[in-house]
Amino acid sequence: MLKNKFISFVLFFTITFSASFIGGLVTFNLKEPWYSQLIKSNFNPPDWIFAPVWTTLYLMMTLAIWFYWHSKNKDMNTVNIYFIHIFFNTTWSVVFFGFHSILFAFINLIILIFLIIVLIFRFKRVNKVSAYLMIPYLLWSFFALFLNFNLLLLN
Repeated sequence: MLKNKFISFVLFFTITFSASFIGGLVTFNLKEPWYSQLIKSNFNPPDWIFAPVWTTLYLMMTLAIWFYWHSKNKDMNTVNIYFIHIFFNTTWSVVFFGFHSILFAFINLIILIFLIIVLIFRFKRVNKVSAYLMIPYLLWSFFALFLNFNLLLLN
């Protein structure tokens, strides 16, 4: 069934964007007034930037796993790591905006970044395009870690 490229794309798209949906739901419902009251660094971008950036990154992640899935030498352990990474991607919003825990969100981001790096190396062995598609996500996650660290220091 998953050999069909359209069906596999829809499945990976749904799984990947479920992180966005859950994170967005938690953020929308539990962000305020807590987030507005935090002391933020000058590096914090305006709130409107996050939706287009994350939408682009989720699309790139979907394409990365989809290209990998249709590669000849794919490894199911890598696909499983991708799903674990999606879990940590989702839980950051829950921990940060839901539980208002800057420290645990920071730890979550460290784990997420580690998993992204593992995925990049594993993807690169099989499909370089998949690896390259994950690089902007890794860079944005490092920026998120920097912002999260600043919030930890300032609050």
